[in-house]
Amino acid sequence: MKNRYHACATCEHFSAERIDGEMSYQCKRLGYQTKPDYQFNCWNPKEHIRKLMKKEGDKDNGGY
Repeated sequence: MKNRYHACATCEHFSAERIDGEMSYQCKRLGYQTKPDYQFNCWNPKEHIRKLMKKEGDKDNGGY
């Protein structure tokens, strides 16, 4: 099943900065430039994303 939250923008290592009027996106863990919608296997979701996924998982299982 595909996780709709899985993207760089939802990872705790994602950083977005405006530099000289343009947005720059970077993975702080790997040190690479990235884009918000890219997906990598090293994804580690931010805490609020983990809570959303858990909440949706509970709904899917009838446990809310």
